[in-house]
Amino acid sequence: MHGLKNTRVETRNHGALSQWLRALGLALVLAGCGGGVDSGGTGSVPLTFASGPITGFGSVIVNGVRFDDSAAAVTDDDGTPRSRDTLRLGMTTEIRGSAISTDSTGAAVSTASSIAFGSDLLGAVDSVDVAAKRLVVLGQAVDVNAATVFDDTSLAGGLAVVTVGDVVEVYALFDVASGRYTATRIERKAAVAAYRLRGVVSQLDAVAKAFNIGGERISYAGVGGVPVGLANGNLVRLRLEPAKMGVLWRLAGLRDGAPKPRDLDAVRLEGRVSAFTSATLFSVNGVAVDASAIGSVTGLVLGARVEVEGTVAGSVLVASKLKVKSEDDVDKQEFELRGSITSVDAANLRFVLRGFTVSYTLSGSATEFRNGTAAKLAPGVNVEVRGVLSGDGARLLAAHITFK
Repeated sequence: MHGLKNTRVETRNHGALSQWLRALGLALVLAGCGGGVDSGGTGSVPLTFASGPITGFGSVIVNGVRFDDSAAAVTDDDGTPRSRDTLRLGMTTEIRGSAISTDSTGAAVSTASSIAFGSDLLGAVDSVDVAAKRLVVLGQAVDVNAATVFDDTSLAGGLAVVTVGDVVEVYALFDVASGRYTATRIERKAAVAAYRLRGVVSQLDAVAKAFNIGGERISYAGVGGVPVGLANGNLVRLRLEPAKMGVLWRLAGLRDGAPKPRDLDAVRLEGRVSAFTSATLFSVNGVAVDASAIGSVTGLVLGARVEVEGTVAGSVLVASKLKVKSEDDVDKQEFELRGSITSVDAANLRFVLRGFTVSYTLSGSATEFRNGTAAKLAPGVNVEVRGVLSGDGARLLAAHITFK
């Protein structure tokens, strides 16, 4: 997920992938500025690549795999080294790690060598519709659901406290079919040096040096090094100057917007079907997938939210498992936190763990305590918490609290 400095645009060919995509009738971007963190060859040892939102901590949990992040190199969307304490629930990531194994509890585990995180949108809010669970950022429609995490320090209260003009960062899954984004995490930000936008190029005009992402017009006039392969249909990540020039945004940087698993990698992806030829030939987040070994899967259409596992051959993900996630699956998304409690607010039945607020109950069956009672909750105590998000997305409603 290496980024670009202002007015610099770099490209890289992916020959095998582009051949496959052309065979499917796609026009995804040919170029990027590198294969993300830790992009060396895998040799003959199958390593793990995972891409999707973070659903838990203790180890970093992505796509059902617990990644030990204790020695991982963590970077942001610009390739800047960051502390692993920067990672938060709902952030979309690309993780490289060791081959997946199974621990004593039956959980899938791996040791992460690198973790890169990056958002789809960073910019000012154009409009908010709380009733419809929707907002518009940089002209792009963003949907909020029961699995959207809101930063509990800047947006406690969720979508209801977002106002027009706020600068927000949105981690999301992009739907090529509708041009909409489903937010996995939203944070309010202070003033930023550049905006960000990930989307599909349309209405490219090589003479005027401009193209669209959704309904927004982007100018790259005066920006050197724009790839010859730039074309309508390219999935790209952009850096934009934060002030419009009339109706135009000015491009500050551009790179490939698709994940980049390597040959022989064991891969787990969560995202949306971004191109579709058949139930066995499609792509997820711009990654070509061959699902011929699985056969037809109900509900697999352009824009469907899926989880897919398999191994990369060349630049094609040969799927061994595929699941279409329904709205009900998303609404019931469970999150998990493990670690030492930072602080406790016993009066309001809350505590902070891994930078996120956890709520619990003392009566009824909403929260089950294991190996102790609520009286044992205190700063420094190690616990494991499982639950779902609160209605505002800014707290975890604990279903189980286990003392470790």
